[in-house]
Amino acid sequence: MPSLNAVLFAESPRFTPRPIPLVSRLIGIAAPLLFLALTAQAFYRQGLGMWSVGVVYILYDTALLLFTAWQIRKLVADTSRPVPHTTDMPTPRTTLGVIVAAHNEASVIRLTVGRLLAQAQPPEAILIADDGSSDETPAAMLEAYGMAVPCIGGMAETVIGATRLQWLRLPHGGKARALNQALQHAPTDVVLTVDADTLLEPGAIAAMRTAFLRDPALVAATGVLQPICGPSLSGRLFEWFQSYEYVRNFLSRHAWMQLNGLLLISGAFAAFRREAVLAVGGFDPDCMVEDYELIHRLHRHSNDHGLGWQVGVVGGALARTDAPATIRGFLKQRQRWFGGFLQTQHWNRDMVGNSHYGLVGTRMLPVKALDTLQPIYGLAAFAILIFLVATGRFYLAFPILLVMVAKIVIDLTFHLWSLGIYKRWTGRSEGLRFGPALIAALAEPFSFQLLRHTGALLGWYAFLTGSQTWTRATRSALEHQA
Repeated sequence: MPSLNAVLFAESPRFTPRPIPLVSRLIGIAAPLLFLALTAQAFYRQGLGMWSVGVVYILYDTALLLFTAWQIRKLVADTSRPVPHTTDMPTPRTTLGVIVAAHNEASVIRLTVGRLLAQAQPPEAILIADDGSSDETPAAMLEAYGMAVPCIGGMAETVIGATRLQWLRLPHGGKARALNQALQHAPTDVVLTVDADTLLEPGAIAAMRTAFLRDPALVAATGVLQPICGPSLSGRLFEWFQSYEYVRNFLSRHAWMQLNGLLLISGAFAAFRREAVLAVGGFDPDCMVEDYELIHRLHRHSNDHGLGWQVGVVGGALARTDAPATIRGFLKQRQRWFGGFLQTQHWNRDMVGNSHYGLVGTRMLPVKALDTLQPIYGLAAFAILIFLVATGRFYLAFPILLVMVAKIVIDLTFHLWSLGIYKRWTGRSEGLRFGPALIAALAEPFSFQLLRHTGALLGWYAFLTGSQTWTRATRSALEHQA
């Protein structure tokens, strides 16, 4: 059997580049050329034409919104409920285990494992992939589970109920390497990757298990996450905005799932068929967002070999995850996310517009190629508007503001309509009230959206320079979760 590194070398276009079709190259240069042409209008045009970059930005974003609305419309009439939180489920024919990649997570590891063990259908195995922890993790594991510290590279295990709990100690090498090592020790057909700062809701594992039992072609699926940010004022504000952002994002994932064009899987709570992940070389340790990059290789491998693999989102599989509660933490997170997105888009540019890769190639990846510059479009549009106001050209700023108001009305209509769909789809309604949703939709374009775009701009810097200087996130909410 070839090593996982050898398989990754063969499967990843980063190591084994593929020929780049002409259509891929043309799509790749279209967004920057269009940006330059539209931005130049600010110097050569009058009236609304000066803000061409903003008009195109709004039209593009609205088109994506309409696409999502069209694809999720069936959820309006869907009377099925999320998987019930009971033990009255089909007898499993596919074993399921959980890998928790953890580095210095002594303060939360017992809470995370406790939520996994408390599931109505607990996993057959929980494997703690301890990535060189130097905190009190050994004391926590001994106190909670009576497990003595294994040597580096070794494993300790115990049995709790019907679940085998394993503790694999590894030298510090990053999350992707820890996951790869754990995958090779995982004893189950399906593996869930769960971050140590992510708490599964009751019934989450049952929902994932059922999804994989029902669809043999399903090789990867994301659960639905809700951000938690802690009780501080800053935390409440960030949780407020991010909660509605996550609603839109997961409905968008459902929309792309309808075309089997879903690329974004949340590694904080995702499920994979173990053999499929091993077949494409596991997680790439050099990618800033190893979960996102892996899905590209799964789609690539499936189309190259005619396997018909599917990637999905499971509406009944819910979890809460610790999210940034400060501007600095938020920007660092979005820097990493967007930098990793750019890495992955660059490595897989041969798939863009390429019909060999189905709708992933001809629909999703061209959209992603445009998304690489979407934040720059948005920031440029805002900067031009501020410039017009600052120079007293209100006669030009006024029609721009009318366009922005129209966009806010469209976004608000979709936002409030989609909340009901999301609640029906997931069974979750906590923290999604009409009033706060209305205020968030009105305030977001002038606050949170600018922060997102700024984080993406930092992601461009990280991608172009190879810089990954962000630090480990500070826990702000888990200690308040029961």
